[in-house]
Amino acid sequence: MTMPDWAGAEAAVEAAVSWGADEPGGAVILFDAAGLRVSRTGGVESLSTLTPFSIDTVVRHASVTKHVFAAFVLAHPEAISLDDPLGEHLPQLAPATAAVTVGRALDMSGGIPDTRECLTLIGHSIFTETRAPDLLAFHAALRRTNYAPGTEVHYSNGGYRLVEEAMRAHGLLFDDYLGRTLREGLGISMHAAEMWTDPVQGLGTGYWFDGTGWKMGLQGMHLSAAGSLIGSGRGLAEWGRTLLRGEGSLATVLARLSARRHLADGRPTDYGLGLRRQKVGARELVGHGGSQPGFKSYLLLDPETMTGCAVVANRDDANTSDIAARIMAALFGESLPVAGSGLVPGLYVADEGADWIEAGKASVSRLDDEVAVYPVEGGGVDSLSPTSSLQLHMEGSDVVGEVGHAPRRYRPVRPEPLPADLAGEWISEDAGARLEIRDGAVVMGAGPTRRSMPLLSLGGRRFLFTLHDGPWTRRICLHRLSTGRIELALSRARMIEFGSR
Repeated sequence: MTMPDWAGAEAAVEAAVSWGADEPGGAVILFDAAGLRVSRTGGVESLSTLTPFSIDTVVRHASVTKHVFAAFVLAHPEAISLDDPLGEHLPQLAPATAAVTVGRALDMSGGIPDTRECLTLIGHSIFTETRAPDLLAFHAALRRTNYAPGTEVHYSNGGYRLVEEAMRAHGLLFDDYLGRTLREGLGISMHAAEMWTDPVQGLGTGYWFDGTGWKMGLQGMHLSAAGSLIGSGRGLAEWGRTLLRGEGSLATVLARLSARRHLADGRPTDYGLGLRRQKVGARELVGHGGSQPGFKSYLLLDPETMTGCAVVANRDDANTSDIAARIMAALFGESLPVAGSGLVPGLYVADEGADWIEAGKASVSRLDDEVAVYPVEGGGVDSLSPTSSLQLHMEGSDVVGEVGHAPRRYRPVRPEPLPADLAGEWISEDAGARLEIRDGAVVMGAGPTRRSMPLLSLGGRRFLFTLHDGPWTRRICLHRLSTGRIELALSRARMIEFGSR
């Protein structure tokens, strides 16, 4: 077994915590099965009070929630199985979604559209308030999945929302599990908040920087078990230690959560049930990150040495995944790859469908999902990401390879004029949404929220437009399916259709 270098890791922790006393900050905690070994904090938990950030500052863990929720699902085999179709528990779902199994909904291979990105595509802001029953009805009306279940792996929160609703249909609530298993059983204070505006004792404020100053983070959508967990850095580290020790009812949970899942053709994937396998040098660790407006978290574990790192922050620009990886690399004397790309920079589009990429100097964006890429032997690049998987290389002027484990070819963009018959009003019957195409732009919203977004041609009846929404900027692909029919697509939601009026 590799012996950890605690002194080297402590130096890496010190280097990572550089947040000033008058700005948002965070905490970094290094631990093993015996206890917390190193912790450092910086910045403040509130710009209103300037209270220093501590390891007990309460934050939103966002998508770190996923593996904790999956543990809740595994704890109730009498009610639900990973092999059950979702429709067995939620009969109101449309056939395509109803056929997706619980396991595929949790391991990102089910193709279930992401709720938040669907709302973006029909014109709802990040600040628009939505409630759980209405969002379930919205999902139930969606007729398509992003792709056939078991054929690809792409990140989406939608599956977790639906599995939570399936558990709720059996009278099983996520926060009740947290109360019994964590708060009462382990003394770890973690809660699941339904809405951003729910009062939470001790909760720090999250911030994002708009180029001129810090703004408070806010989200109107019901949070769901895809990202509802709230707790402290200390609590997250203690939960990590609990998983590593694997005692009592959690004896095999870490192994089950991190076990490799498989596509329909038998190929293994590196995303399990809310945990991803992650290479740090020669070592394979498991972990997950979380991001919500103003908050970032990461938990990274090494089951072999029973060590781990928890990182939390109340600032949107904190790269918690990179911090955790660098600290664990220092702990084991490993080196991390340097991002870079030999792909010719520019925009490329697939032969069919709403699918495009943009190659940069050290990253690739696919359907607006930007991920760092790393050179591989023999040319080409690899994203090394289980949920944004890219293995691409140049073939002449084309970019070819695999995206999300599916074969793809992208050709350089060849712009074309905007067809005259795209102009007019378009209606999404399933969502009751509308947009206009006028003067070469997509127009969404009403009154003071009305905005006009110019269309950029990608060729082959595909066009991009850019939508600004609080801390987010989204590049949306408009694809003309046929005369009188278009679809809008982002990485996590590719199936919102509109018909001409």
